[in-house]
Amino acid sequence: MQEPNADQLDQQLLFEVIENQLADGYPVKTTETLMRLRMNGHSREDALELIACALAPEMYAVIEQRQAFDLARYEAHLDLLPETPWIND
Repeated sequence: MQEPNADQLDQQLLFEVIENQLADGYPVKTTETLMRLRMNGHSREDALELIACALAPEMYAVIEQRQAFDLARYEAHLDLLPETPWIND
């Protein structure tokens, strides 16, 4: 089954979670990824949308499949941004 992209989950929820992660400084990889994407020319809005693409599969797993949040997989997806190969898996 193909994992959902950010458009398949409530955008507002995704962005709220990301903003909370940034405010809390956890996981640190979220802040590092935002900074990396910004330094590579992405607007803040575009960077947040890309981060939402990395977060969406984890949120789907938690909400729809009742799985535990997989921090390692989320961070691995963040490392791949701006590429999103998991969307086409």
